[in-house]
Amino acid sequence: MLKVLIISIAIVLGVLALTIFAISKGYSYNHKVDPVPDRHKEDDEPDKNPSKH
Repeated sequence: MLKVLIISIAIVLGVLALTIFAISKGYSYNHKVDPVPDRHKEDDEPDKNPSKH
């Protein structure tokens, strides 16, 4: 019975270590996406075409 408990704890710790490794690797990944377009320029300009709304 003690042998099963030790093996179970080892499996749980192994899965926990792999989970922490995967999460930390995911957070350290350098995501490359297109830059967000600057929408403030459109909002600051006065309406040139009032029928646009």
